[in-house]
Amino acid sequence: MAIEGGCYCGDVRYQIEGDFAFKGECCCRECQYISGGNPNVVVGVPEPVFSYTKGRPKKFRRDDLENPVTREFCDHCGTSLTTLSPGAPGIVIVKVGTLDDPSLYEKPDHIIWISEKQAFHNLTQGVATFEQFPVHE
Repeated sequence: MAIEGGCYCGDVRYQIEGDFAFKGECCCRECQYISGGNPNVVVGVPEPVFSYTKGRPKKFRRDDLENPVTREFCDHCGTSLTTLSPGAPGIVIVKVGTLDDPSLYEKPDHIIWISEKQAFHNLTQGVATFEQFPVHE
């Protein structure tokens, strides 16, 4: 099944030709900036199943952090589209709000960085939570 999405103005479009590797939320302070204050609601997909079908996003990476993520966004309307993280190599982290059908998300598999959540963040009950980024060995 092909899943499609894109930015608010339509200049950048993408397609996912596969299943989500995960569905999550991130409460870290960086994601709060990107989301406008709430946890960042995302799906992860393997790089090979993700492709841009129209336009190309602008990329931003902070140079003052040790392991910065790369954030991709539309340089026309500003919509945040994806994140590429050194902590999740080979995965494209896609913002759920950019999916043409965000209802495909349903609910998160996990919520990370709850150590930085705000008092007004409501966490989905019954979902695994992690104080920071889970480390898998």
